[in-house]
Amino acid sequence: MWRRATASGLSPGGPVMSQLRAAAAARGVRRSGGRAVPAAGQSRKGASPRRGAPAPAPALALAYHLFSDPAEAEALRGSLLAWYDKCKRDLPWRTLATTEPDADRRAYAVWVSEIMLQQTQVATVIDYYNRWMQKWPTLQALAQASLEEVNELWAGLGYYSRGKRLQEAARKVVSELAGRMPRTAEDLQKLLPGVGRYTAGAIASISYGQATGVVDGNVIRVLCRLRCIGADSSSPAVIDRLWDMANALVDRSRPGDFNQALMELGATVCVPKAPLCGECPVKQHCRARRRVDKELAFASQKLFGKPTPVPDVEDCCVGGCPLCPPATEPWNSSLGVTNFPRKAAKKQPRVARTAVGVLERRGCHGAPEYLIVQRPSSGLLAGLWEFPSVPLAQGLQEEEQREVLADHLRAWTGQPVVPGALRLIGEVIHIFSHIHQTYVVYSLPLDGDVSLDPTLSPSRWVTEEMFHTSAVSTAMKKVLKACEKQRGEESSPGKGSKRKRGAKLQGASSTRPGTQLSLRAFLRVPTST
Repeated sequence: MWRRATASGLSPGGPVMSQLRAAAAARGVRRSGGRAVPAAGQSRKGASPRRGAPAPAPALALAYHLFSDPAEAEALRGSLLAWYDKCKRDLPWRTLATTEPDADRRAYAVWVSEIMLQQTQVATVIDYYNRWMQKWPTLQALAQASLEEVNELWAGLGYYSRGKRLQEAARKVVSELAGRMPRTAEDLQKLLPGVGRYTAGAIASISYGQATGVVDGNVIRVLCRLRCIGADSSSPAVIDRLWDMANALVDRSRPGDFNQALMELGATVCVPKAPLCGECPVKQHCRARRRVDKELAFASQKLFGKPTPVPDVEDCCVGGCPLCPPATEPWNSSLGVTNFPRKAAKKQPRVARTAVGVLERRGCHGAPEYLIVQRPSSGLLAGLWEFPSVPLAQGLQEEEQREVLADHLRAWTGQPVVPGALRLIGEVIHIFSHIHQTYVVYSLPLDGDVSLDPTLSPSRWVTEEMFHTSAVSTAMKKVLKACEKQRGEESSPGKGSKRKRGAKLQGASSTRPGTQLSLRAFLRVPTST
């Protein structure tokens, strides 16, 4: 400790030594003639405090996890921005953010990108973003679009309510704010529906130069590793600390670039698994990396029978630190820096099964057409189009599933539907963020028209090309692909045997396998024998 203080040009009585003494006192230790003795209120072994003695103050423990040295914070900003200027990816929203002179259009361009990037990878977003900005380059253009148009362009991007909320907020800016975007993070969050703390901070810092931090998944990972924050990173208390840290750390002269640099570092270098620590521009400030080096040194000394060294004075040694890993989760040497951050175990997704009926007819030019219906305007996949579907109770047998779907299709067609006429295609699995969904897919080929009930949800017949340009979910695209694959196998010589068991038509013994039923045949009520 003396060598470290004098080597830094500080006297033993300087502020650093005072902090070290205070830290020792907080741990219940004081110096007496060069010998450590328990502080008042603690036993000589230091194991159990005297009854009624105050608990150690956590302030010094927290200091270990923060950027308390202004010089270090300034050095980190410089290193990170220099790396970002050299290595940043060329992304369309960044180009607009730096070249668009109009503040409202600039903020709109950033806003669209931030909404699309939520829970979605950059590579997926680029094409959607370019098409969106080409179709609706301004807030006014988006405000005039229909929700159907928005859903059609958003289809396949997931989390479909994002597009709906984005348009609602754009309409509010145009109708209530005279087309002028709010200019601060606080007003953006307060006035625009669907804009949370992170999105507001990103828009304000990148578009307007407001010196405010941002905290997203990438930033959480970077900050937790830089400061060895091992408590549950999804807990409100830790999130609040990270926001305080981000706001204190942000570069005042280049806040937008700094925030993007921090996120870029997490996305390209400080990744969740197998981080590229050797390429990190701020590795000299990373306490997780320092922890790895120390653990390796400890293991090496133990291997050679040397005594385990006393923890470094810079380590957080205060019991009950709210930012350290819990005692029940010890350091895992195989994980290295990926010991940080730590999250609570994810809740298992709900399991659901749904029967889907793909009704097909021949169009006027002989091309197949499919019936699609619109989902309700609220809830999961709100307003999107899908094949007629009905939820299934768990544990139903295959025949029972057919009956449930047949009853559902009767409501659509107004005619009896024979369960045996439904051809089993197979199961399609799609994972939503909170639902493990299995679609049990059936097809029903028609050779005539069906009068659809106009009192039900909107419906229409579409060709395959129209289907893919409609506002349909990725799950429904998987369903159609499964049907097309089945048709291809049946039409290819020698491949009919690949059809799954159960796909054979039931209740239609007079019809050759693979032959399309007539409308009269599948609507015929079965007769008892």
